[in-house]
Amino acid sequence: MIRRLAILILAFAASLSAAAAQGLPQGFRTPPDLVRASLVAEPAAVAGAQPFTLAVRMQIKSGWHVYWRNPGDSGLPPEVTWTLPAGFNAGAIRWPAPERIPIATLMNYGYEGEVTLLVPVTPPPSLDPADPVQIQAKLTYLVCETECVPGSADLALTLPVGKAEPDPANAALFARARAALPVPALWPLRLSSQGDTLRLDFAATGLKADSIRNAAYFPYAETAIDNAAAQVMSVDETGVHLTVGRSSPTDPAPATLPGVLTLDEVGTAGSRRLAFAYGDEPVLPAAAAASSAPSPVAAPPVAADFDALTLATAAVFAFLGGLILNLMPCVFPVLSIKVLSLVRHAGEGPARLRMHGLAYTAGVLASFLGLAALLIALKGGGAAIGWGFQLQSPAMVAGLAYLLFAMGLSLSGAVHVGGRLAGLGDGLTHRAGLSGSFFTGVLATLVATPCTAPFMGSAVGFALTQSAGVALAVFASLGFGLALPFLVLTLWPRALRALPRPGAWMETLKQVLAFPVYATVAWLIWVLAQQVDPRGLLAALIGLVLVGFAAWAWEHGRAAAPKVGRIAQVAAALALIAVAALAVTLPRDRAVPSAQAAADGVEPFTQARLDALVDAHRPVFIDMTAAWCITCAVNEATSLNTKAVRAAMAERGVTYMKGDWTNQNPEITRLLEKHGRSGVPLYLLYTGTGEPQVLPQILTEGTVLAALEAVPAVSGRSAALAR
Repeated sequence: MIRRLAILILAFAASLSAAAAQGLPQGFRTPPDLVRASLVAEPAAVAGAQPFTLAVRMQIKSGWHVYWRNPGDSGLPPEVTWTLPAGFNAGAIRWPAPERIPIATLMNYGYEGEVTLLVPVTPPPSLDPADPVQIQAKLTYLVCETECVPGSADLALTLPVGKAEPDPANAALFARARAALPVPALWPLRLSSQGDTLRLDFAATGLKADSIRNAAYFPYAETAIDNAAAQVMSVDETGVHLTVGRSSPTDPAPATLPGVLTLDEVGTAGSRRLAFAYGDEPVLPAAAAASSAPSPVAAPPVAADFDALTLATAAVFAFLGGLILNLMPCVFPVLSIKVLSLVRHAGEGPARLRMHGLAYTAGVLASFLGLAALLIALKGGGAAIGWGFQLQSPAMVAGLAYLLFAMGLSLSGAVHVGGRLAGLGDGLTHRAGLSGSFFTGVLATLVATPCTAPFMGSAVGFALTQSAGVALAVFASLGFGLALPFLVLTLWPRALRALPRPGAWMETLKQVLAFPVYATVAWLIWVLAQQVDPRGLLAALIGLVLVGFAAWAWEHGRAAAPKVGRIAQVAAALALIAVAALAVTLPRDRAVPSAQAAADGVEPFTQARLDALVDAHRPVFIDMTAAWCITCAVNEATSLNTKAVRAAMAERGVTYMKGDWTNQNPEITRLLEKHGRSGVPLYLLYTGTGEPQVLPQILTEGTVLAALEAVPAVSGRSAALAR
């Protein structure tokens, strides 16, 4: 995870310099020498009720590439938003077979040189011959070399109304595009698991071993296999065999693996590339097609937080969300530290107290803006991430646990090394005290990221779809909301006079306040247990022991003779270096086992399964969560796992699907972004017809039961069949 994030950060930094050098204007329209996009129609004219095909042609600069529907380890697939006349309907993109494109240690799936995306279009039954058909399309994509540049193109086409015959000038283009599409599977596929690999056996009997080369398998699901692992091919009298790496060996082996097989067949006339489709290709969420004269349709359910925002409303929502974050349980340990800090400084002059408030606010704002800049950079580099993404890294979770453990030791009086980080040291100078207030603000931001407050989800989701300036403004509003209560206390002398005077009681209070911090450490270690294997968890626990040893060695070194003190301080430093080494070498991405979820009647989320249920008009409840999301855990305990809610779901045949975002999952990130969110929780209710209802981020049992009323009850047998 850390390696991947580092690569993406470097890629985005390179893209910024490339964009600046080429004069990339706002809106991310790539220079024409990177991608030349055009819109082409197969017929020369359009006739009523006669479907036809459009082609979005992308000619790509040598050495650069765009992405397939499953981009692999990084990247984003091209998307097309259509503006069509009334009555016209554009179907899903038909994707040509991709290629494996290695970038450093990552493996991408995409296209180099040129790619043509075919899209079927169905016109209405009757058309006015005097009214030409105006077709417009907005193409957005990510084009990458070692750096990535997001791009877009406005495409337009005008076709007369007449006899729908193929245009000879475009015949060769469409013939090549159709030849690049996968054809229905020719050979049966048998899938088996072998430890940390999957074996794909294609029953192609009678092949010669030297007639098949370069076989590769591209799954539709983004997390189905280890994309970067080598795909080992063998050919014998029973067929073609591929061994691919599993993305998560701890998960149950998949029963099916829909995707595309590509290979080169060598014959006397040369080599030709073949591509076969296995399983039904799930339809990607299509961009809405606008119409010049739309027919009336039922309005989709309105989300609890508004999805269509302006900068002003997003900033207000972010500010309110930041205020509410102060009341969330994930911020409680730092609230304890802030209260103690205020008591300590209550005897100082008003000007000095104002400086503490401003320093704390500066720490919050600086960390929120830094987090926003990192999010913008990683998303610009093709990463599928969102709010709280840093807690998907085991190293970040372990590092935060170690920091809070050291702070807890400081609060307990075991050591006085945490002052510069949280303003808790007894021997700090006035200047260092201001530094402590600043870093208390930084820490408040770090521990706030596992929580999502009301109003906040839509605001952050909006910010991450806008320009960098707008995103930074929204994140600044969020940070100001978090910092405001503490700032007001320091600016309002009457509130400060209500605080008790400093005294001996503060030492007892400080030690009591250590226990919420230790509780947070325990929670972070539990989160880490969902991300790493048992050996990784043992390494993390040893890291806690080393933090304790470093604190003990440092504290005893201060009181010892100079020579002994230096030895103790060296030992403490070596222990901290070992802690850092343990954190950064923790194994990545251990998916949370789904056996318990299955036992509770909860299905693990996949986009393909959701698409199948929605296409069958079955009701579905989607719960997007993560182990580190405290808001999610509270909602599940109080509102989703209650007998009344489960009974209502069973009565209505609702399939409960849970998406776990503890580790990075691009499919979940895509669904979050589709609904204007950048992080969990997200709750969706598909009633079986129309668009899903987006439930509030803070749930009550009554809210869920009221939403389920929109799903009609079914008989017991029907409910069983619905699952």
